[in-house]
Amino acid sequence: MTTTLTKPSEAVEPKRARRSKSARAGGTMHAGPIAYTILVLFSIGSLFPLVWTAIAASRNNNRLAETPPPFWFGGNLFHNLDVAWNEANLGQAFLNTTIVAGISAITIVVLSTIAGFAFAKLRFRGRNILMLTVIGTMMVPPQLSIIPLYMMVAKLNWADQLQAVIFPSLVSAFGVFFMRQYLIQALPDELIEAARVDGASSWRVVWHIVFPAARPAMAVLGMLMFVQAWNDFLWPFLVLTQTGNPTVQVALAGLGRGYTPDQSLIMAGALLGTLPLLLVFAIFGKQIVGGIMQGAVKG
Repeated sequence: MTTTLTKPSEAVEPKRARRSKSARAGGTMHAGPIAYTILVLFSIGSLFPLVWTAIAASRNNNRLAETPPPFWFGGNLFHNLDVAWNEANLGQAFLNTTIVAGISAITIVVLSTIAGFAFAKLRFRGRNILMLTVIGTMMVPPQLSIIPLYMMVAKLNWADQLQAVIFPSLVSAFGVFFMRQYLIQALPDELIEAARVDGASSWRVVWHIVFPAARPAMAVLGMLMFVQAWNDFLWPFLVLTQTGNPTVQVALAGLGRGYTPDQSLIMAGALLGTLPLLLVFAIFGKQIVGGIMQGAVKG
């Protein structure tokens, strides 16, 4: 009869050690109660402004002025939404803002990807100086360009027209820098060299190699630029009117005016202006997050 001796190193691993080893091998890691508590607290803090906006929009102005303020929904939500929609002409404002934000986001994404590829992978004289110039423009406060831009818009007779808002936002220094940093890691030089050997032109390389490789970053940049254009207020407020071609933020600026501002009506308009952004993120959020993770794994 043969007896097999087991060395201490060959002993059965403790349950915690096996779990740690499984996690390192690519298994699923489960968060503890502390992590869930922190996530719940952060989620409540993030959702509270939106919930409070909806609560305020469902009340009347007199109830909001009382102490303590209401912490649950009232019965005036749909009435206030209807009044805000008609009083601020939000139908036209939504259409105008969708056009402005959509054109700006698409143009910025395309141009930033091409410029980012040039700065990341092409070799040409003055590349570093030009890149530093692009980064330097990010440090200039946008308020300094308002007067020259307004003079240009006045000379072109673009006052109260959507192109006055669209054209200044067709390029973005942040977008160029963002795409450059992504393509440096995500796009291998060997792939570009192989395409060159096969006789591909620069535009064919951009269309068939750069755009597919940069798709995750393009989705993220497009979302950021769309939200930025949707929420832009100062420049549209200067060149557009509330009765002509307003964007959402310009239309909301004239909502609830009076000797005593109607806060419930203002909150109803703010809620309407926020819902499209929530809808866009609800539809495309999973694809964007998945694209980020895919790009991170490939990088």
